[in-house]
Amino acid sequence: MKRELLQKLLIWKDSAHRKPLILHGARQVGKTWLLKEFGRLSFTHVAYINFEENERMAGLFSKDLDITRLLVGLRIESDSIIEPQNTLLIFDEVQECPRALTALKYFAENAPEYHVVAAGSLLGLAMHGGTSFPVGKVDFIDLYPLSFHEFLIAFGEPDLADLLVSDAWDMVEIFRDKLTGYLRTYMCLGGMPEIVNSFMETHDLKQARYLQKKLLMAYEQDFSKYAEAQLVPRIRAVWKSIPAQLSREQKKFVYGLIREGARAREYEMAIEWLCDAGLLHKVFRVSKPGIPLKAYHEQNAFKLFMVDVGLLAAHADVPLQSLLNGNALFEEFKGSLTEQYASQELHLMGDASVSYWVSDSSKAEVDFLVQDDHAVFPLEIKAAENLQAKSLKAYHEKFSPLRSFRSSLSGYREESWLTNIPLYAISRLKDEMKKWT
Repeated sequence: MKRELLQKLLIWKDSAHRKPLILHGARQVGKTWLLKEFGRLSFTHVAYINFEENERMAGLFSKDLDITRLLVGLRIESDSIIEPQNTLLIFDEVQECPRALTALKYFAENAPEYHVVAAGSLLGLAMHGGTSFPVGKVDFIDLYPLSFHEFLIAFGEPDLADLLVSDAWDMVEIFRDKLTGYLRTYMCLGGMPEIVNSFMETHDLKQARYLQKKLLMAYEQDFSKYAEAQLVPRIRAVWKSIPAQLSREQKKFVYGLIREGARAREYEMAIEWLCDAGLLHKVFRVSKPGIPLKAYHEQNAFKLFMVDVGLLAAHADVPLQSLLNGNALFEEFKGSLTEQYASQELHLMGDASVSYWVSDSSKAEVDFLVQDDHAVFPLEIKAAENLQAKSLKAYHEKFSPLRSFRSSLSGYREESWLTNIPLYAISRLKDEMKKWT
């Protein structure tokens, strides 16, 4: 399974200013596989250490953090040669050994010639949980579920995937039905590698849904295992409310949907826990499209999206038959799956800042605002082939952006003030924005 993040890892490997790397991502997005594959392709040796329930390694790092001493123990544990330049040293589930996280500082300062990568499903919690974290001594990369582009490649369609990153919109239109079909499948399965692999082998949607439910249960077990006991019921309550939150026409998070009379102060920490664990992503409302967008975030107004569109479908118990009912899937519970999919693709744009906007009268709402370089562009998401864009038009007339964008199942087209990008090609948004800056 090809992962585009391999290119970023190669850049890190060859950087003259390389620091120990932290690969952050939710459970089962493919971190361990990716790092082992990176080691196999790019190094002579791979020394893999898993810190989960590993008492020997906990004992090794509980003493002083002298690099020479640590390397002796790591060689024995991994049964691998560890030498500068030629070995990738992987610390997996490193959040289970906070002292190993601290040791990254000493690798950075005293042994920068070694290639060290740390990964863990709940590293975000360790970063904000009082662990002695090596601030300024590590590099970061986030890993997310497979993008739609990666999904196509996994399904043996590399040429179709390459078509989406070209400017050959006439060719894209020819294969519109095929791309729409794959997008339906993606929105039902999502991009979690195990689930994608299972479906490719069995073509069994029920088995895929079973694996999705199993993974959702594993997440809930993590709540009890890693969160403070008094916080667990609130984390569960927030988590269970997500389908209801996203089923509303206006998807701003409403505490009253958790329970009647709920208040922000009761659930703020639970939401932050889920975001730190990589299970939810926050998209803030802005009062106006100023630069930087983050300066205009309204902290009490935000939407919450899940880590994966397929997991949202399973969490909401969207019927599997929806996959077979033409394009109805895109409009399931008020287009929530479509907006979730768009949110995931926008997250992969790297340094782009993403927010959303609502008019003062609340009559107009633009699903996403995307800041790239020195401009902010509005993006409205439309399920199926709906081409009405009243909210987008209201925004355009009020703020006069360089260009407005809409994404729907219709083909690529440019109008006087907006560009329509097909949903299956929404990853092209960044390139389209560059045309106008």
